[in-house]
Amino acid sequence: MFFKLSVVVTSVFITLAAAIPNTTPPVTTPTSNQCCDSVVSSSSTAASVVAAVLGLDLTGLNVPVGLSCSPITVLGNNCGGTEVTCDAPQQEFGGLIAINCIPITA
Repeated sequence: MFFKLSVVVTSVFITLAAAIPNTTPPVTTPTSNQCCDSVVSSSSTAASVVAAVLGLDLTGLNVPVGLSCSPITVLGNNCGGTEVTCDAPQQEFGGLIAINCIPITA
């Protein structure tokens, strides 16, 4: 009985993994000011997990990525994290990840 259940569960996971398309995000000149909770390497475990959830393939990219980001606005710059300029606006990935983040220096 347990064997049949494990075969069914494994089949479901394989089907779901195949259904989620992996796309490589574009890397362009950073133009979007963001406040991110953290900035990590695109090859880090944390970045890989978030990217996998979003269906992004970070393989081969060697850029810093921001995690849990929101746009910095002129009216309310209360960034409690790291201020960076990134490629991808947070709207594209729901604020979970931003690509090619360079620290903003004053």
